[in-house]
Amino acid sequence: MKHSLLFLMVIGLLAGPACGPDNTVPSEAEGEQVSQGPAAGEPNSITAEEKAAGFKLLFNGQDLSGWEAPGGNWKAEDGAIERTGIGGGIDYTVEKVPDDFELRFEWKITPGGNSGVYYRPGQYEYQILDNELHGDGRDPRTNAAALYYAFAPSKDTTKPPGEWNTGRIVGQGTRIEHWLNGEKVVDIDYTDPSLQDLVERLRKRGGEVTDRGRYLHLQDHDDPVWYRSLRMRAIP
Repeated sequence: MKHSLLFLMVIGLLAGPACGPDNTVPSEAEGEQVSQGPAAGEPNSITAEEKAAGFKLLFNGQDLSGWEAPGGNWKAEDGAIERTGIGGGIDYTVEKVPDDFELRFEWKITPGGNSGVYYRPGQYEYQILDNELHGDGRDPRTNAAALYYAFAPSKDTTKPPGEWNTGRIVGQGTRIEHWLNGEKVVDIDYTDPSLQDLVERLRKRGGEVTDRGRYLHLQDHDDPVWYRSLRMRAIP
């Protein structure tokens, strides 16, 4: 029996995980860490699953490397990209948004706040909003997570101002999805004949559904807003 127990203990040691003390494993890129196990989901990190799917981290949580804000009104503070005053939006300029892509991010605003995430040329906007106090909250087509001005979210799943929300945008072929706090709230195929009135509404605002290739843009709408955990991948 003693010999059997000793044998099992040796096998267990040999089969143990190769993770470091902080529960991370080195990624393929030198110096980068991929969260694994309980550490997965920490702000401004990429999980092992996301890494395998091709996601890249767009914000390192420490400074605005890769981002350009001509007005100087954005800063990295407390692990977030924060709008600090009037001066215009901020762009991620390392690469343009792929034609087929998935973007994941977190956002929060103050009471009555408004912002947006622009991901294709023109007025392709994922709306960021306090639905309760801002005037745009009265029209579902301008609510949080709407494809602004045209396609309303199916429900309001926003969290109260000051709390972090999770957003997700998927653009693949002629389909567009907007997600909010784990729920898909916009799901369209813009070639669907039944949606052409709304497609025309988007076009009149300045969004041509076939346009591709812009830098990711976070909007300055004169209100405080914070973003973090921005990750993007090209969909093969």
